[in-house]
Amino acid sequence: MSDIHALIPAAGSGSRMGAEIPKQYQPLAGRPLIQYAVGVLCAHARIVQVFVVLSPEDTHFRRQDWSAYKDRLSPLYCGGDTRAASVLNGLMAMADAVEPDDWVMVHDAARPCLTAPLIDRLINEVADDTVGGLLAVPVADTLKHADATNRVVSTAPRDHLWQAQTPQMFRYRLLLEALRKATGGSVTDEASAVEQMGLHPRLVMGSPGNLKVTWPEDSRFAEIALKTNC
Repeated sequence: MSDIHALIPAAGSGSRMGAEIPKQYQPLAGRPLIQYAVGVLCAHARIVQVFVVLSPEDTHFRRQDWSAYKDRLSPLYCGGDTRAASVLNGLMAMADAVEPDDWVMVHDAARPCLTAPLIDRLINEVADDTVGGLLAVPVADTLKHADATNRVVSTAPRDHLWQAQTPQMFRYRLLLEALRKATGGSVTDEASAVEQMGLHPRLVMGSPGNLKVTWPEDSRFAEIALKTNC
């Protein structure tokens, strides 16, 4: 099997958290949020290298103690204005370290509850796929379409709807091409860029515990999940 590399886009400001420091460095259960994603990916035996895409102005990353990960962790100070731009810049910056057919596993810095079994499941189900895939969970809640005044316009049928998570795993060459060609603000994750090429990524069952810390109250749920091993 081709090598697997991980990429963590971590150049955002996390403005929705309303804090003075970027979300990825805010404390969660006694550790900076980003350390959880870095730790689980660096510890996985099948991942060769973990790249973290940071803002060129980032001054927080180097203040953390990353000595436990030695040569497996590579910071890249090339983040862009959007997630897609950061991932694309990261892919170009890591070009000398990967082969075109190597896998790149992109994971949110704000998903601290990723586990080794979830990584194994993604790898095992996607390794022989011609496109690639992502962790996701079927939508359980009822979804509503709203108008500009926050009145319900209609109820969306939830059959066959899944909520995307990360990691998302694609061949380096394919993902680089997809992000270079991606257009419009609809590209909010790697899979949506690949979809714009007319391809169909594989959905791999994730976990509700693999939550993303977006709002301040999410931190409390993440701490609970971490205490129960997600």
